[in-house]
Amino acid sequence: MLDKPTKDTEPAPGWRLPRFLRFGDNGGTTAQPKTTKPPREPEERKHHFAVWYVFAAFLGVMLIQYVWLVLTQVETVPYSQFEQLLSENKISEVLVGQDTIQGTLKEPLPDGRKLFYTVRVDPALADKLKAHGVTITGAPSSNFLSTILSWALPIFVFYLIWTYGIRRMAERQGLGGLMTIGKSRAKIYVETDTKVTFKDVAGVDEAKYELQEIVAFLRDPKSFGRLGARIPKGVLLIGPPGTGKTLLARAVAGEAGVPFFSISGSEFVEMFVGVGAARVRDLFEQARKAAPCIIFIDELDALGRSRVSGAYGGYDEKEQTLNQLLAELDGFDPTSGVILIGATNRPEVLDPALLRPGRFDRQVLVDRPDRTGRLQILKVHVAKVRLADGVDLDQIAGLTTGFTGADLANLVNEAAIVATRRKADAVTLDDFTAAIERIVAGLEKKSRVLGPAERGRVAHHEMGHALVAATLPGVDPVHKVSIIPRGVGALGYTMQRPTEDRFLLGREELENRIAVLMGGRAAEALVYDGEVSTGASDDLQRATQIAVEMVTRYGMNEAVGQRTYAPTPPQPLLAGVVPERIDASDATEREIDIAVRDLVAKAFGRASDILRSRRADLDEGARLLLTKETLTADQFPAIRSIVQPYSSAAK
Repeated sequence: MLDKPTKDTEPAPGWRLPRFLRFGDNGGTTAQPKTTKPPREPEERKHHFAVWYVFAAFLGVMLIQYVWLVLTQVETVPYSQFEQLLSENKISEVLVGQDTIQGTLKEPLPDGRKLFYTVRVDPALADKLKAHGVTITGAPSSNFLSTILSWALPIFVFYLIWTYGIRRMAERQGLGGLMTIGKSRAKIYVETDTKVTFKDVAGVDEAKYELQEIVAFLRDPKSFGRLGARIPKGVLLIGPPGTGKTLLARAVAGEAGVPFFSISGSEFVEMFVGVGAARVRDLFEQARKAAPCIIFIDELDALGRSRVSGAYGGYDEKEQTLNQLLAELDGFDPTSGVILIGATNRPEVLDPALLRPGRFDRQVLVDRPDRTGRLQILKVHVAKVRLADGVDLDQIAGLTTGFTGADLANLVNEAAIVATRRKADAVTLDDFTAAIERIVAGLEKKSRVLGPAERGRVAHHEMGHALVAATLPGVDPVHKVSIIPRGVGALGYTMQRPTEDRFLLGREELENRIAVLMGGRAAEALVYDGEVSTGASDDLQRATQIAVEMVTRYGMNEAVGQRTYAPTPPQPLLAGVVPERIDASDATEREIDIAVRDLVAKAFGRASDILRSRRADLDEGARLLLTKETLTADQFPAIRSIVQPYSSAAK
């Protein structure tokens, strides 16, 4: 496959498909696509917030007083005007306070107000009022109702502001209230909310079988323990991302019909010391009250990472949280009906004390599904889309080797989008093929126009891959060859379709795969008189990776010897990790370099010999690619496998 000849082109992140051979800058391996807590606010920020809070409170009080005056329609008048109104017999009733006078006029003022308010000045007021026949009412020195309203109403308003505004903002930032900071943040799903059963989980039959015992215990604890057996305290689900660990845990709760406490391991740890341990205690206390129930901790490695000595020693917050979790696992009685289920894709970093018997007693592997499992998963997901007649799901399962359950769900959705985009009535096999190509090779770059010389080089490069793959045994058959640019830097690609799931590979098969990878460069060197381009950079990288693993990890070189020189991959569940260092002497490292170089050179020579013998097919295939841009084995039979797969021949 030919890569875009640019210096800064790198493979895009995604996930790895170990059984697909894809060529190009974006076609080798792709890696896989969480949240950080906000930093602590500085003291100046806090002071700034307090000033604005006081200013907002002052404006609120002023606003309330203004609204109160407007609603009561009270006119503030000078005392002299009050005497004038009194002399004109325009006042019907007054309320005399110690320092104020509030009254009602017989007729409204020009602005429509009948209530007035003035400050009392003359102490000998009663005689004048009696002379004019005005009803006089005395008032206590303080109005209890007004006092209560003047204090209670602003307090109530700001309580609402705090409840619905500031506190929610603080909770979003991970602070919460002081009284709730040690409370568990687990999401609680009651029996009717889970709505997931084992019928919704496919492709992981062994894991479901292991968890059925948990369901049987939760349904009837007494009969399950009639022979003295006890249920495991904890079950740890281990597997790569996207294989359905969380779905399995929810299915256990749905099958058993018990409450389901769901929380992520990162939600226990806060900036405040002791908060994580308090939340662990609160979570288990709530679970005991709701027993029988299930506690599910996702991403357990964020909470249960192995303890190492550091600057803070035993007082580190994460270490305290882990210690509290260990204490809770030792303390609660399994017969109470509380089951702890954890999930992680990094089991190698977990603390050994967490994995010993009596805590997480059972470890269940939730691995990538095989072909039968992928078929079952596809049947679950395609039930939500409208399929066209004749769509062979088994063929799609064969094209998706290495896909997880999440990948297959995304594939079905992408195929439905492709069918919707072309305004079809149902999703066809071509829509699934287009969706697979988009996921594997990337989006088509229709706007990227190559010159005639570059298109010819790309065509010969991709046809070289296809012809070598069609000639050698033990190589997956070619499904499609294309020179349409895709992804970030791939100018073409060759897609192979596995005939079966393979778990063991022999030395000859690995050497043949290296030869297929070198077929593109061999075709360029043959057609262009030894002149090669930068397009084989990804092919060289992947060929070198296979050769290094053959020599340093699998012991497949006689000169170096049958021993392992590469350390164990840091993440065993993520295959295909290139060793970062070699555990060998300088002399042995030189032998390893020579052995790797010889393996790649030998594969290049084999690919060159094959293409020389099939030069006519190479030129004809390149011509057809330049015309049609995409070829399948039916359109160009020369790329159909002319030898049986190595595994079939061995049988």
